[in-house]
Amino acid sequence: MTTQVSANAKAAAWTALETHYQQARALQLRDLFAQDPGRAEHFTVEAAGIFLDYSKNRITEQTCKLLVELAGACGLRARIDAMFRGDKINRS
Repeated sequence: MTTQVSANAKAAAWTALETHYQQARALQLRDLFAQDPGRAEHFTVEAAGIFLDYSKNRITEQTCKLLVELAGACGLRARIDAMFRGDKINRS
């Protein structure tokens, strides 16, 4: 089963992310850490013995929100579900 994702939804999500990037690109890490003393804990994850620290990137809660919205607009959940069902997902 192929899920059609609205081109408008994808375009809107990309536009929102690009707009956010234009604002976030001027952020300074020292300012982000000063504004959020718990930043190192908020932007790190560990699973299966892998530790990922993305706190030292110009990323905010808004960035994460917009990335999740883009993933939704692109139909990522349906593609993940297809992979776990065993559907053919690599068309190359």
